[in-house]
Amino acid sequence: MQKKDASPPGFLPRFPNFATQAIHTGQDPEQWRSRAVVPPISLATTFKQEAPGQHSGFVYSRSGNPTRNCLEKVVAVLDEAKYSLAFASGLAATVTITNLLKAGDQVICMDDVYGGTSRYFRQVAAEFGLKISFVDCSKTKLLEEAITPQTKLVWLETPTNPNLKMADIKACAHIVRKHRDIILVVDNSFMSAYFQRPLALGADICMYSATKYMNGHCDAVMGLVSVNSEDLHKRLRFLQNTLGTVPSPFDCYLCIRGLKTLQIRMDKHFQNGMAVARFLESNPRVEKVIYPGLPSHPQHELAKRQCTGCPGMVTFYIKGSLQHAETFLKHLKLFTLAESLGGYESLVELPAIMTHASLPKNDREILGISDTLIRLSVGLEDEEDLVEDLDQALKAAHPSSGSLK
Repeated sequence: MQKKDASPPGFLPRFPNFATQAIHTGQDPEQWRSRAVVPPISLATTFKQEAPGQHSGFVYSRSGNPTRNCLEKVVAVLDEAKYSLAFASGLAATVTITNLLKAGDQVICMDDVYGGTSRYFRQVAAEFGLKISFVDCSKTKLLEEAITPQTKLVWLETPTNPNLKMADIKACAHIVRKHRDIILVVDNSFMSAYFQRPLALGADICMYSATKYMNGHCDAVMGLVSVNSEDLHKRLRFLQNTLGTVPSPFDCYLCIRGLKTLQIRMDKHFQNGMAVARFLESNPRVEKVIYPGLPSHPQHELAKRQCTGCPGMVTFYIKGSLQHAETFLKHLKLFTLAESLGGYESLVELPAIMTHASLPKNDREILGISDTLIRLSVGLEDEEDLVEDLDQALKAAHPSSGSLK
């Protein structure tokens, strides 16, 4: 019998049969007349009915599509969920979830989140009468203190973007369960279904920007949502159809393809992420490194209790000023200066000026999103090449390390 893959030291055991499920769930060739091994892309917008109201399960592609169905089936299994829904983007999923609420309801959102999430809650959802509170939910006492009779949604990111703070999902769920009718959402984009299963830890909704690790190829914009509650599923399915927040069949096909290699990609992201984090932590030109896989991370033990590993997201502060950060970014050769993350290629960005520029300056300062904070999405290249690229760019930013303290 073949030996099971070893888990990283101290982390949760790997989820069993993950790769097999990712490759085969919902994709049996017997369901297609052609017996195609790869699920066909169904581009039709409408479907023939045998008689008025008598159809084969598909009527109009916004309401249901064969290719989208395949994707939703496999994601549900990977999330250990009963149901999954696909959306046009991560923010389309966010908007659809928020439409479960009504004016006057309160949303408690993690203080350090994706810039698009923060922008939507601050500048759009608040205008429709929702009360938005940003709270550091990594401190469960602050979450408990923030809950009011009007609280209807708690929105977590773990790890957070860009500071990689970890929230204890199980502890947060325990607090939320003390109150009726509060929905706990976890944005699992950074971890993917391979490293973390929020529903098993007590969350009501697990959502993704599948644009990131779940697809993993930087060629499709998409969102995903998984739930176990039949009631939530019915309400979200109604909103998905009514709001029209659905993805294209072609993007669904791309994501199905991406999921087939999710396991081997995430293992490599973890390996490269650790190598890069360790290199940066030992470099005199770096002020501080933030990576949940490092023992120096303040919630490293939580990461090991909650996850099966860590992704390729590494955040660090370069010593000096904005000028040093810009010089470093300019001299990188393998890391591409670009927003987004989770693809096979390594990316780098400056959150204060790029992904989190819409955040009020005072809030950025409180969160530590300074001009010297750099976020890496470590890709699948050879780790020695990545380390060499970072090393030469750091030396370009600080030609002499002798004066650095």
